[in-house]
Amino acid sequence: MLGPVASGPGSGSVDVDVADVDQVSPAGPAAKSRPGWLRRLFARRSVRAVLAVAAVFLGWLSWSVGSALAAPGDDSTAAKVAEWGRDHQLGPLVTFLESAQYKANPPKVGGTPGMALEPDAAAAAPEAVKPALKPIALPRLITPAGTPLAGEGIWQVLGSVRGTPALMGAYVRPDDEHTSYVAGAVSMDQRLLRFQLHPGELDPGPDKWGVPTSIPPGSRTGLMATFNGGFKVDEARGAFYLNGITKGTLADSAASLVFYRDGHVTVGSWNHGVSMTPQVVGVRQNLKLIVDHGQVPAGVDDNVESGWGLTIAGKYFVWRSGAGITADGRLVYVYGPSLSVRTLADLLKRAGCTSAMQLDINPAWMSYMYYRPTPDPKNPTPVKLLPGQERPANRYYEPTSRDFTAVYAR
Repeated sequence: MLGPVASGPGSGSVDVDVADVDQVSPAGPAAKSRPGWLRRLFARRSVRAVLAVAAVFLGWLSWSVGSALAAPGDDSTAAKVAEWGRDHQLGPLVTFLESAQYKANPPKVGGTPGMALEPDAAAAAPEAVKPALKPIALPRLITPAGTPLAGEGIWQVLGSVRGTPALMGAYVRPDDEHTSYVAGAVSMDQRLLRFQLHPGELDPGPDKWGVPTSIPPGSRTGLMATFNGGFKVDEARGAFYLNGITKGTLADSAASLVFYRDGHVTVGSWNHGVSMTPQVVGVRQNLKLIVDHGQVPAGVDDNVESGWGLTIAGKYFVWRSGAGITADGRLVYVYGPSLSVRTLADLLKRAGCTSAMQLDINPAWMSYMYYRPTPDPKNPTPVKLLPGQERPANRYYEPTSRDFTAVYAR
């Protein structure tokens, strides 16, 4: 350590400049040379080129992710980021993160549901008028979980048209293992209902569809139900067709939800039971049938990840949805948590479907709402069929990113 340095006349000492003291300080050389080192580094063309590329990449990344987050629709931030990743070759990373989350919180085995197994139909009772048509009597939906709990599988009226039940809902546990979970099923009587396919803002995307991406004010009178569509069209192995415009290519043998001019729908294999005719106004294809001629194909257990959805590393038991047609012409929709392709197919078959298809999967995309005509029939109140579904009940009252189906009274 340096002591005081004398500087007065006759002291016998030598004047020492402060800079000289810094030079002998251990920290001095590094502190003095660092700015020069940085200048020499930045002077290199290769370094400047790398920094320029990094700046361009970060600018593009900020713009790209920002555009995804600002995209229309009510998708959650997590869902938008995941979709952005899959659209930009980051699917393996997204799947890895989903897999880690799945492993940390796997579906619970055993237990009992934490909700009543009867849909809340208090405000949807049949009107006090003579029924326009004879109601279709539905047998109790047999639960796959064994002995039914109170109310399980019993159909409740969710909505009526001119005094006749048009929407009937039931709850069942999905299998004999995941007994604390509940799946919801709805039977829709096509004698009383008509169906309308709607596009999404991002999928299938803008075009002259002639149908809005929401159900805006002025078009809600008589609205009975809404439900989600299928995978993104690019991943559905088929197409979205509406009013003469097609996104993708209508694929032979693809599972297809087909919409007709008179408002009815059916489900079948394209060009093998259903096909294009002048009466077809919409087609929503998604993968292959999971119920075909009243039977569940063995293929539902094969290639789960590549064939039935790139989600949660291909794990079986996730949120899934599906729709099917019955022998008497009703459309049935089923969805819920902790469903495999097989248990979804089994529920659709148990509900009477002779042909059925999987729709979308993952909680971020699926929903089923029925609508109560109170307090204002021109603006009916949406109700979630499953209270635990992630998407809000008024999802389709605002522009949405994915396609969906709206169900109206005839």
